[in-house]
Amino acid sequence: MTRLSTQILEETKGLPEGAPIAAKALLHLGKRAAVDQALSRLAARGKLLRARRGMYLRPVESRFGVRAPTVEKVIEEAKVRGGETIVSSGAAAANHLGLTTQVPVRQLYLTSGPSHAMRLGKQGVEFKHAPRWQLTLAGRPTGEVVRALAWVGPKEV
Repeated sequence: MTRLSTQILEETKGLPEGAPIAAKALLHLGKRAAVDQALSRLAARGKLLRARRGMYLRPVESRFGVRAPTVEKVIEEAKVRGGETIVSSGAAAANHLGLTTQVPVRQLYLTSGPSHAMRLGKQGVEFKHAPRWQLTLAGRPTGEVVRALAWVGPKEV
């Protein structure tokens, strides 16, 4: 491993499970192109997981091997570090409240930030920008009720 790759691993060693590693945050170690290249090589070796463009995650190592962090951990870290409001989608809220027996196939979260998709191992997670009224009362059962009632189920064609 190169010196820069080793420095990046040392820098990320103390981060909690699911903490995002942004290329922008590592620019004090070298030039942007070199940091991007080192992150890409670390991801290819399995030392880091590429979540999306410019964002990597440290994999969880256990006695059974290496795995991606849980979606809940990644979302909690994104809330803390990014200052965004992130809540479950209306379909997931309706299922959680028992209003429907349909279980959403893809994981969709509503966010106050920009829309983007993320890969956690083989699992895909989608973040969709939502209006402020859908994000009200985040983390409370009343907010789930608002999102569940706003959700329109599958359309019959």
